[in-house]
Amino acid sequence: MRVGVIGAGHWGKNLIKTLDKLGALAAIAEPIEATRAKFLEIYPQVTFYDTYETMLTTEVEAVAIATPAYTHYQIAKAALLAGKDVFLEKPMTLGSREAEDLVRLAEERDRILMVGHLLLYQSALNWVKNYLSDGLLGKIFSLHQERMDLGRAQAVENVLWSLGVHDLAVLLYLIGEKPIELTICGQRALQPGVEDDVYLHLLFPEGIRAHLHNSWLWPEKRRRLTIIGSKGMLVYDELQQTVVLHDKGINGDLTNRDNGEKLVFKGDGEPLTRELEHFLACVETRKKPISDGRNGLEVIRILEQASELLAKFETGI
Repeated sequence: MRVGVIGAGHWGKNLIKTLDKLGALAAIAEPIEATRAKFLEIYPQVTFYDTYETMLTTEVEAVAIATPAYTHYQIAKAALLAGKDVFLEKPMTLGSREAEDLVRLAEERDRILMVGHLLLYQSALNWVKNYLSDGLLGKIFSLHQERMDLGRAQAVENVLWSLGVHDLAVLLYLIGEKPIELTICGQRALQPGVEDDVYLHLLFPEGIRAHLHNSWLWPEKRRRLTIIGSKGMLVYDELQQTVVLHDKGINGDLTNRDNGEKLVFKGDGEPLTRELEHFLACVETRKKPISDGRNGLEVIRILEQASELLAKFETGI
């Protein structure tokens, strides 16, 4: 398998390293000469290009795109038109119309289009998915997601687009349904047009509620999912890669039940390797990826709807 990486920056370097480890790295397209020179020392066997357009004319079978989000649509579209299978980092695009166009192109040309929703390839999250599917937590009442840090503030994407995209992909994966109602509030502390702190609330079929808190203006790093069910509660700590079952709740007569807690799963923290292995396997077998283009599109649609509501919130309409 010959895969080219487009973009060797903050996240692209991780794709490069992992694809090389998997024996699939064939080329790197990076416009900054100093960056190309640095990677040439590390990967002398790889072909380098100063533009992605040049790479797309070669025999590279697939590309992994890790460029700024506002460039995703243009580059991915060019790759699909060139007959390449595409791994596209999140967010897929900055608008649903662009995402729909990429999905249409991939389906018309029988190309693999996979979106980099990394958390779906965490072993601990896969365990949680199976636990919920088996009904072991009973009726699901609510999911609470926290993704906060003193992080990398963006000038274009707000914190929901930058961080919440992960959590929305997880919600769609775990619940298996689209939300039917959204409410949102946020704060623009650092820049006039970009929210740094957002609370998003979603209602799903069967009455399941989900609550997201995303912030890059926070004193500590927190990556946690709490799921409240009728038979107990699960807490997934993404940083520790642990899942803890709390055998507790409130009974029908409003008395409390507390039988303690226990560690029920410990993950290995190797999602990027599994994610790219999955992409390579899908390219080889032509099977639909877990995080395919339509999955990415649904996430963008929610982000878009949330952004519209957030604009109304900010203006007080």
